[in-house]
Amino acid sequence: MEHKLPKLEYDYNVLEPFIDEATMRIHYSKHHQAYVDKLNKALEKYPKIRERSVEKLIFSLNRVPKDVRTAVKNNGGGHLNHSFFWKLLKKNTRLKGEIKKAIEKKFGSFEEFKEQFSSAALGLFGSGWAWLVMDNDKLEIITTSNQDNPLTKGKIPIIALDLWEHAYYLKYQNRRAEYIETFFHVINWNQVNDNFKNAFNFKL
Repeated sequence: MEHKLPKLEYDYNVLEPFIDEATMRIHYSKHHQAYVDKLNKALEKYPKIRERSVEKLIFSLNRVPKDVRTAVKNNGGGHLNHSFFWKLLKKNTRLKGEIKKAIEKKFGSFEEFKEQFSSAALGLFGSGWAWLVMDNDKLEIITTSNQDNPLTKGKIPIIALDLWEHAYYLKYQNRRAEYIETFFHVINWNQVNDNFKNAFNFKL
């Protein structure tokens, strides 16, 4: 099995003016494609583990041969993270359902969640991701460096924000705080609610 770029379920310009068409086009077709290509290249001589899903590869990195483990971690992580991220982007959805109740219970209010998530994202040094995850059935905000995924720590992703400069630099340059604020205009809360509900029965 060869890993493939997932189909993007919307046009590159659909997130304007918050995320620009040029960034989406390059981010998806160049950056994400490169992770997929390099992951397939790393797995060429290991046909048995090529059959594993990218989620299983990342979850059980210690079972990946040492000579390609770093390449699988970086490129498999990039593939997995971006595949998750694209589904989270949609304008004009509303926070509701079980995830709304859970966020308000954990953080006191949506505004407090937004402040803590934004602070964590802004405080990440260098490239990486900010996440809302489930850890032992409890919500938690974390960050990871580079293309690391929470699955390696046994945590289940609910929300992800790409903080690599290629995700925002064409439009926002060095204004990471503005990009983080913009993210809250394009969160697909329907998908987030599904991610939350599915996390209780998550299996690989």
